Amino acid sequence: MHRRHLVALAAIATLGASALSTPALAQSNEIRIAHIYSKTGPLEAYGKQTQTGFMMGLNYATGGTMTVNGKKLTVIEKDDQGKPDLGKSLLAAAYADDKAALAVGPTSSGVALAMLPVAEEYKKILLVEPAVADSITGDKWNKYIFRTGRNSSQDAISNAVALDKPGVSIATLAQDYAFGRDGVKAFKDAIKKAKIVHEEYLPQNTTDFTAGAQRLIDKLKDQPGRKVIWIVWAGAGNPFKIADLDLKRYGIEIATGGNILPAMASYKQFPGMEGATYYYFGIPKNPVNEALVAAHYKEFKTPPDFFTAGGFSAAMAVVTALKKTGGDTGTNKLISTMEGMSFDTPKGTMTFRKEDHQALQSMYHFKIKTDPAFAWGVPELVHEIKASQMDIPVKNKR
Repeated sequence: MHRRHLVALAAIATLGASALSTPALAQSNEIRIAHIYSKTGPLEAYGKQTQTGFMMGLNYATGGTMTVNGKKLTVIEKDDQGKPDLGKSLLAAAYADDKAALAVGPTSSGVALAMLPVAEEYKKILLVEPAVADSITGDKWNKYIFRTGRNSSQDAISNAVALDKPGVSIATLAQDYAFGRDGVKAFKDAIKKAKIVHEEYLPQNTTDFTAGAQRLIDKLKDQPGRKVIWIVWAGAGNPFKIADLDLKRYGIEIATGGNILPAMASYKQFPGMEGATYYYFGIPKNPVNEALVAAHYKEFKTPPDFFTAGGFSAAMAVVTALKKTGGDTGTNKLISTMEGMSFDTPKGTMTFRKEDHQALQSMYHFKIKTDPAFAWGVPELVHEIKASQMDIPVKNKR
């Protein structure tokens, strides 16, 4: 039987058994972790990768035992469908009814922002993975929130490395919600030498990019020097269709960050395109990434993807913290343990910054090459941008 089905059946069985036991007994013998993510909805592909990575990470971090200090790790999965109100209610149910010691997720930034007050209300940890918006660890943050996923500033500052040069004019194309808005704001804040001439925001479900692309072209075509459209996009829709409008005629380039492998099929049209990415399986060289890549190839006959690594990193953080507390799931104990904590991931070492619990981590400046062996544009490493080389602003009100 497929592993994912086994996990689901195990979760159902555990939930069924828990109905016959008292919460105190359940808590003494197991550590319950709620994983709330987009099993369905516009970000389903991302959510499924995170779930795969999270379960693989727990297995790796516990040496295949799925236990810490003699306590069984039980993962309770919930589908937020990408809907903020649903995510909020599911997290409350996980803490109150399922007696989850902590929660991981969600996929969407909009859902994450709705969840933050729930973690504070129940005084339980929410480990955010992979939602990206800066405000999650910024002005909407509270002390119960940790994040292994990268934030918009990390995305933006690393992408600015490739583009922020004198004489460059940039227009941005993003989705009109928290991820896109925060991403562009952080990018603008990171740009010091180039010039931002236009911001284009389109609905999340956009499929026809013609009108938006024409506005971008009109703003860029008469600019001197290098002209770039920087795209920050998640989920459905293919914004790279704007290349069909013959951007080369106007001397306009496209630039973007990393993405999941199916989305990077579009990158094959743009050999030499530069950007920065959170993860690509062929870039990091460390034992944890080797283990992830090997396990993923063994189970799925494919390499791990962008969000698979994120789920794996979240699992590594959870198990590292629980090992350090000796299996103690008291929230204050976990917070004091996790603040400043370093842990291994497929990307190398991450560290939770004490001020806002954002995981500081490397990013990767890449240049796209085409390789007939791969269905996607391959991001070749230009250089690793280490956490120490990125001045990630603290944006919370602590």
